[in-house]
Amino acid sequence: MSTKMATKPRKNANEETLPTIGGYLIRRLQDYGLKHIFGIPGDFVLQFYNLLEESPIEVIGATREDCAGFAADAYARVNGLGAVCVTYCVGGLSTCNSVAGAYAEKSPLIVISGAPGMEERVSDPLLHHRVKDFNTQHEVFDKITIASATLEDPLTAFREIDRCLAAAVRYKRPVYLELPRDRVQTQALFPHEPQEDKLSSHKQALTEALAEAERMINGCKRPVIIAGVEMHRFGLQQEVVKLAEKNKIPMCATLLGKSVVSETHPLYLGIYEGAMGRDGVRKFVEESDCVILLGTFMTDINLGIYTAHIDPGQCIYITSEGLRIRHHHYRDVQLKDFVKGLVKTDLKPPKREIPDSVRPVAKKFELQPENKITQQRLFARINELLDDNMVVVADIGDSLFGASDLTIYRRSEFLSPAYYTSMGFAVPAALGVQCANRKLRPLVIVGDGAFQMTCLELSTTLKHGFNPIVLVLNNKGYGTERFLHEGPFNDIPNWAYHRMSDLLGGGWGFEVHTEGDLDKALHAALANKDAFSLLNIHLEKTDVSPALTRLAERLSKRI
Repeated sequence: MSTKMATKPRKNANEETLPTIGGYLIRRLQDYGLKHIFGIPGDFVLQFYNLLEESPIEVIGATREDCAGFAADAYARVNGLGAVCVTYCVGGLSTCNSVAGAYAEKSPLIVISGAPGMEERVSDPLLHHRVKDFNTQHEVFDKITIASATLEDPLTAFREIDRCLAAAVRYKRPVYLELPRDRVQTQALFPHEPQEDKLSSHKQALTEALAEAERMINGCKRPVIIAGVEMHRFGLQQEVVKLAEKNKIPMCATLLGKSVVSETHPLYLGIYEGAMGRDGVRKFVEESDCVILLGTFMTDINLGIYTAHIDPGQCIYITSEGLRIRHHHYRDVQLKDFVKGLVKTDLKPPKREIPDSVRPVAKKFELQPENKITQQRLFARINELLDDNMVVVADIGDSLFGASDLTIYRRSEFLSPAYYTSMGFAVPAALGVQCANRKLRPLVIVGDGAFQMTCLELSTTLKHGFNPIVLVLNNKGYGTERFLHEGPFNDIPNWAYHRMSDLLGGGWGFEVHTEGDLDKALHAALANKDAFSLLNIHLEKTDVSPALTRLAERLSKRI
């Protein structure tokens, strides 16, 4: 199947040792600012793990491969790029769900998998971990990544590494690199230096698009900006604020793009998510005659399960994948060029007043110590707890819907799988967040069902001295599923979650039944800077967040 590679170190004409495939991959990861990599070792990837241990990149071992994928995804959202490294098939295929989530939500995640050596594959043996044939895993990942490659040929491997890493950064989606174990130390046949292609917009298309956008904005009466997740991914948060401030245009965000701008900004309206959002925000947006959608993906969750109503004929809609103004499509216009061009354009939109009803005055939380804790009161208390050093990491279901009403004070302080909605994201994501930025303290909001899936990653936070505050919303089952279709299949065992610290040998645990319990536990958790704090918050089965209540009311009218 292949010719045997020479093992003698190869040098170029200047007597410099040529790079190995494994060494070059690590160098390029460092070039892109990667300082940590998540994963679990296995025999087909041990040689590469050895190189990682000798490099400045720190290996963060996880309890499961899917947890490593979630952690790397969150790391990418904070750091700009993340990576997970696993063994062949049993490891790689276990990451598929978390990698698929990263693809769906535009997170640049590098998947590195070991593989059987090329010499081992001669005569097509049934090696352990193999599924169908030796290409099976690559074919699977080809469906859930933006680019993929097997690094088996030293003539092409170095270019393939460059191509895939550049694709991850360009498209903000995962890529897959498969490294046979007998190619880790294989040297380049010729000197190689990375080449980077710089993308630029078609000048005439960009000029015409900006001109039409200018006419539409200047000719409207009620403009609004909706900022989406790509403003996070492409680092364009400041441009959104500049555009709004320069032209006094009110702005809001989607749920997936929550915290794209400070939610205390005077021009900020709130989250637009159809019926799940506040009614004042919904009306303000849907009454607009010029909706400027920046990096926004209109998913069913972002649209409040399709209870949102926006007329495409009144939209300027730009993402990294396309540009549409009203019903005109423009090709070869880059997201960054268009947004920055819009900021520089001399716009003269009408000033639009923001009614008081859009932004209700937040009531000070008055503690009622003896009262049973409810979701509404819990999120009201959390809202007062948040500060500039916290990042909210919300799992799906009512953890996410309830968190949508929280006020995030600075940008990029809210993480959630708000489109792909995979349970189990939050706890390992908190690990990824603190690896990426030790100064951020995660406040993890997670349902008991999701917590049971990936909770043991708290042991990894203990190992590294991290200190997330984990709020387990314990309603003894899958609350959102009960809301959709009640049945005994939604009930789960009631764990003593506050005893996790006993099991793991560290951390603090608290049991919360009342508002008084909650207040004491939160104060203690904030003071515990050395390890995780976990609050087991007992809720009634029928208790749901205000956001889910709003959705139910609107859906019932429509149905």
